[in-house]
Amino acid sequence: MPENNEIEDMISQIITKMDALLNDTTVPKNVRGAVSTAKSKLNEKADRTVRVSNAIYSIDEVSNDINLPPQARTTLWSILSMLEAIKN
Repeated sequence: MPENNEIEDMISQIITKMDALLNDTTVPKNVRGAVSTAKSKLNEKADRTVRVSNAIYSIDEVSNDINLPPQARTTLWSILSMLEAIKN
């Protein structure tokens, strides 16, 4: 399990990746909405495990969207991988 400082750094990196997706107009609106929801969940004041689990749930739903550009799909999978590492 990573230490708290490492986890906070990872969350910061995840939010940066989320912001990149949110600003990418080639990403479908429903995917940007799910990423926005996940970002909100991650920034809540709840227990970290709950926040991360909620964020994973939001993103996982849209990670296989057929209209998702390949680079956005790769970024989403990267985000999911980082979230899973924090959760475990």
